[in-house]
Parts: sequence; C-alpha cells; structure tokens
Amino acid sequence: MNEEITRRRTFAIISHPDAGKTTLTEKLLLFGGQIQVAGAVKSNKIKKTATSDWMEIEKQRGISVTTSVMEFDYQGYKVNILDTPGHQDFAEDTFRTLTAVDSCIIVVDGAKGVEAQTRKLMTVCRMRRTPVIIFINKMDREGKDPFDLLDELEEELQIRVRPLSWPINQGAKFKGVYNIYEQGLNLFTPDKQKVTEKVEVDIDSTSLDEYVGAQDAQKLRDDLELIDGVYDPFEVQDYLDARVAPVFFGSALNNFGVEELLNCFVRIAPSPRPTLAEEREVSPDEPKFTGFIFKITANIDPNHRSCIAFCKVCSGRFVRNAPYLHVRQGKTLRFSSPTQFMAQRKSTIEEAWPGDIIGLPDNGIFKIGDTLTEGEVMHFRGLPSFSPEMFKYIENADPMKTKQLQKGIEQLMDEGVAQLFVNQFNNRKIIGTVGQLQFEVIQYRLENEYGAKCRWEPLSLFKACWIESDDPQQLEAFKKRKYQYMAKDREGRDVFLADSGYVLQMAQQDFEHIKFHFTSEF
Repeated sequence: MNEEITRRRTFAIISHPDAGKTTLTEKLLLFGGQIQVAGAVKSNKIKKTATSDWMEIEKQRGISVTTSVMEFDYQGYKVNILDTPGHQDFAEDTFRTLTAVDSCIIVVDGAKGVEAQTRKLMTVCRMRRTPVIIFINKMDREGKDPFDLLDELEEELQIRVRPLSWPINQGAKFKGVYNIYEQGLNLFTPDKQKVTEKVEVDIDSTSLDEYVGAQDAQKLRDDLELIDGVYDPFEVQDYLDARVAPVFFGSALNNFGVEELLNCFVRIAPSPRPTLAEEREVSPDEPKFTGFIFKITANIDPNHRSCIAFCKVCSGRFVRNAPYLHVRQGKTLRFSSPTQFMAQRKSTIEEAWPGDIIGLPDNGIFKIGDTLTEGEVMHFRGLPSFSPEMFKYIENADPMKTKQLQKGIEQLMDEGVAQLFVNQFNNRKIIGTVGQLQFEVIQYRLENEYGAKCRWEPLSLFKACWIESDDPQQLEAFKKRKYQYMAKDREGRDVFLADSGYVLQMAQQDFEHIKFHFTSEF
C-alpha cells in the first residue's frame, strides 16, 4: 500500500486566463504517452482541439469553463493532473479543486508577469500550505527580464523563489534553456509537435560557445554565478514546506522546457498528504477507505445524460462493488462502475489508492462536500459555496419544455456552477453567480444539453447572505419586515437578498442577534 501511495502525484495547474495552462497540460500528456499529437487551444493549422477542453462551448470560445481530470504513468510514477479554468468567473470551481490536490504548478506569462487572478489563487495555496512550482511560459516571445520576473514573483506572491532552469536570451533570439537542476543544456528549435534535442555540456568549456555563441555563453556564465550568489541552494524540504517555489522557464506551445519541469516535478513533488476532517486528521496510509466529493459534472456523455461525482481518495484502498457508507444520508452504497478519466474518455477500474480521483455515477445522491467511508462517521471541510454577486430571474422561454428546464437547472446547480434561490414573495426562481460569463454558459448548456430554452430578466441585488439566530422571535420579526427580500436556497435555508450595501449594513445594526453569513459553510 505504501508503495502505491509514494508513487502518486496529484496536482492542479492554475494561472490567470491565457497564460497557457491548457497548452501545458496538453504537452504533459504528450510526454506521458497518453496522446500522440498535441492539440491546440487556438490554431488554424492544428485542427485537433485540446484534450482537456472537451465541452462544446470550450472548443468554440477557446477557454476552459470546467476543471478536467487526467491521469497517466510516467517513469514509474502515477500522475493525476487537474486542469482548472483561469477565468475569474469560474474561480469557485478552481478553489474547490485546490482542496483535492497535494501540490500546484502556477503558470506565468513571461511578458505580462504576475496577474490579479494568480495572486488570488496563490493566497489559497498559502492558506493551505500547498507547495508550488512556477513555470514561466512564452519565452519565445519578447518579455520582461528574467531577473525582474523573479523579483516580481517574490514580491507579488509573497514566497521565496529559486530558479532551476535559466533562459538563454528570449523572443526572436531565444536559443534555449540551461537546466540548473540536471546541469545540462537544451537547445531550442521551434516545433509545436515534437521534442527538442538535449546536449550535455560543461558550463566552463569552450563547447558552450560553439552551441550558443561566445557573447550569450559569457552572459549565461555571469547569470548563473549571480543566481548562486543571490539565491540559497535548493533544498527539497523547503519546497515541501511551501517556503520556496522552484522556477522553470520555457515555451509550452513549442514543447520547450516542459520535460525538465515534469522530470523534476515527479522527483520532488509530495505524494498524498494527510487530510483534515472535522473529527480528526486522516492519514493516507490508514487501512480503511475514506474520500470526499469535490466536484460534480453533468453530461460528460451526451448520450446518457448522466452525472458523475468526482471523489478524491484520502486514505485506504477503494474497491469496486464494496459497501461504503454515505455519511450525510446514512446509507450504504456499492459502486459497480467507478471510472478513471482522461478528460472525457473514461475507463472502469477495479481499485484506487490515496491521491487518485475517481468518477462515481451520480443519480442525484451526491452533493459537493459529501464524505464516503467504511462505516466511520466523519466530515471533510473546506468546500464552501461563496455568496453570489450577480443575480437574474430565470424564466421558461418554451412552455412545452418545462420538465427539461427543471431537470437541467437541477443538474447544473448540483455541479456548483451557480446557486438557485426561490423568492418567498413571488415564488420566482433566481440564479446567483460569481460572474457574468456563467449566465451565458448556463443558457448555452440548457439549450444544447437539455433542449430547454430559458430567458433572463434583470434583477439588481447587492449580495445574498444566509441568516440564522438563537432568538426565534427576532428571526420572525426580521423575516416579516424584509418579506419581499427573503428567499430559500436548495437546502431550504433562509437567505436574505440585500439590494444595496447600505441596506445590509442597516439590517446588521438593527438586528444584533441575527448572524449574517457570506459562505454556505457555517
């Protein structure tokens, strides 16, 4: 069992939109032998789309709207990748994914440096003490000076960095990368579908001048001397304690610098770590199985309209057809067809180990955050739904398709894409999201996956907050006074829809005994 745990590497790829996450994922799959030809997110010459962007809307827009799970074997390690959406409208999906991984790779665009979304995601990694490796992408384009980039990373992400590879020039003059970790030189030839050549050279010998020219060779020697002088030597333990982030340079689109990243990653990245439950800490090498659901996806297979719940195995061994306890419902369930993923392709498995992500068929029994065990009652925390900031009424645009609309809304809400509230005053359905783009995705998916048309009606609200109180009389008084602004969520909990910041502030002052919550975990 320990051998299986030690060879697992489960990580997420995170970054600002367009820094190149999906392209990097694609190249990692190429090295892992899972795909023979790498697809591209946007390209006229390469007709194959990226493997991890399998939804119709993702192919059309060239953005990721949902986290994809992929796994492959590499040099004796079992690698599980979660490619997350970078767009801030889907940040909630990404935050939840970070609870299911042991480490992260952050992709930074060499020309733009650190962007807003990257800072936000790094804050979550810091809170959870998740080790991170940084990959500086797009070195084949003109960008910032590498030393300036390193300073910016330290300042913006508040973490010490240590370069483990170093670029020789950039943009049109980009000649390659010197791999500090393995002491070798990699020469650059732009090719989107093949892998580049490696050369073993001694940094002080004249053969380096022959490969990259005397001027660049001298600059490389000076840079490396400066790096050794400024940055501490690299210690793996510092990286595992989330105190230092190793930095690699390359160009994911041209397959460059990706293999160095992968080789170093499988060697130093953490294997599955203990998970904190409300009751106690769960260690991966415990004999009994435990796991939690961190994501639900509807319609992976359009022919079957089925939902799949993604379960992260935290401890023990998961076995097909064995009885497991669904803690929230108190029922015992057996799973006859647990699956493993390659984005949309999936295959049935017999067993899974800690760190693995398995797909369980879901006919409405799971919610995000559910726990599965071999009989012990425990709850894993840290999968909140945030208070939405944009609201619209959802109306049926085709009365003949009422049932389809109903089912579509229900399954999409299970995924945690958005939240559904029912207004107590007029019984109308309100959808709340974190960003504008989600309304378009919901409308598109309802029409294309469920054959139901909906239309949106504007509604101006400031925030939704969950309320509770130990004083039932005051709660009643509040509900009476705010009757028009009260709603229920899908769990039947009371939600107050404040139409402005001022109204919310006044309500908090007038009703001291009522607690207002801005995430659904309280």
